[in-house]
Amino acid sequence: MRLNQVTVTMPDLDAGWAFYGTLGLQPIVDARPHYVRFVCPDGGSSFSLHQGETTGGGTTVYFECDDLDLTVSRLIEAGILFASSPADKSWLWREAEVFDPAGNRIVLYFAGTNRLDPPWRVPATAAQ
Repeated sequence: MRLNQVTVTMPDLDAGWAFYGTLGLQPIVDARPHYVRFVCPDGGSSFSLHQGETTGGGTTVYFECDDLDLTVSRLIEAGILFASSPADKSWLWREAEVFDPAGNRIVLYFAGTNRLDPPWRVPATAAQ
């Protein structure tokens, strides 16, 4: 099984189009005002926005970056306002946090091998 896409609800797809385009996602479907879809620049996953009302804050999406600090620096220059600067976390990831126009929490991060193989990973035999 492979994750194909995540869809997030957002009331203003024009604002979402601009925000996620600035993050570096490439648009592949533009059916505004109802739906838009992007492809992530690495890995082939897609990310879509569906028009609808939301109170925001209920969704957190993580986007992995090879060079988090450089990515954040470039996005700040492009006008993205971050809620937190890149920081090392106790779970061995480096993260920076931003909120999209609908209030969804977006975390840009770098985890290296700790993304799928942290020191506390459950042994493969435990899943059987």
